[in-house]
Amino acid sequence: MLSQWQKFLTNHHPITDSPLSIDENILVDLPHLGIIEAKGDDCDEFLQGQLTNDIRLLTPSTGQLSGYCSPKGRILALLRMFKRDDSIFMLLPKETLEATLKRLTMFVMRSQVVLSDESPQWVCFGISGPDAATALAAHTSSLPEGESGVISNNELTLLSLSPYQQRYILFTTADKAEEIWGSISSSFTVVPQAQWDLLDIHAGLPHIEASTVEAFVPQMVNLQFLNGINFKKGCYTGQEVVARMQYLGKLKRRMYHAHVATSDVPKVGDEIESPQSSSGQGAGKIVTVAPSPDGGFELLVVAETESAEKGSLHLKGSEAASLTITELPYSVEATV
Repeated sequence: MLSQWQKFLTNHHPITDSPLSIDENILVDLPHLGIIEAKGDDCDEFLQGQLTNDIRLLTPSTGQLSGYCSPKGRILALLRMFKRDDSIFMLLPKETLEATLKRLTMFVMRSQVVLSDESPQWVCFGISGPDAATALAAHTSSLPEGESGVISNNELTLLSLSPYQQRYILFTTADKAEEIWGSISSSFTVVPQAQWDLLDIHAGLPHIEASTVEAFVPQMVNLQFLNGINFKKGCYTGQEVVARMQYLGKLKRRMYHAHVATSDVPKVGDEIESPQSSSGQGAGKIVTVAPSPDGGFELLVVAETESAEKGSLHLKGSEAASLTITELPYSVEATV
């Protein structure tokens, strides 16, 4: 299926490499994303004991973000969850999928749960822009709404990603993907993954990649502000650390949107420095990075709040590459 899809893209749709405004109509292939399927009589109960969100709130029309943590409360994977038929699906970067699937499988034991990598069965691509909903309306009877809406039929699952953007991810067969892509590509610009990452940055949606596994507790990447943690659901792996941070601790680091004017390409996992910081862990770390249409790079960074508020952050080893903090689209006021 995937080879058929890649051949179609190669033959029909050249990519525009220059970064575009976040308001442009775009199409983007997302082969870097993988998907884990969980099914079985004990599926809900099993995942409820593993993840930061309340699996019982998943419905065929409502998905969620959820964190998968180590016993120390550090994020091993960040998952976009949705239901389809009798299964629960978990969307995450392919580079963290194998380790996540292996670790989850270790804890199934006698539970009636089957976990599998279903990535080869699906084509995954994204569509965004002011005309995205209109373009998709010709191919589905309804559209998902809100930050984690879901609609599914026999050939298609469609996810909405953010209340601040008209943006969707599609999972479908290669034949259906060719049909949808082919019908709307004449009025949309085909772009690389970096443009999709730029949209995630502007929406304040973090990724957990191989270089940032176990680097953050969920609150550091603003998961509590993205409805990715349920503090009333009960026990799960890492729950004591996450709850203690929420109720007893003072969060000294959180995620920020920033811009840096530099020609050197920053990388996910790179450290951030500050003359204000005395932490042995450094002042921060890059979560996501993408070229900016205004030059330089847009970033999501987890950084010390004190250093960020004083405007003293810069890329490691380059004081001239200072970070300019930009507002996130959602409130970061403390909540419980």
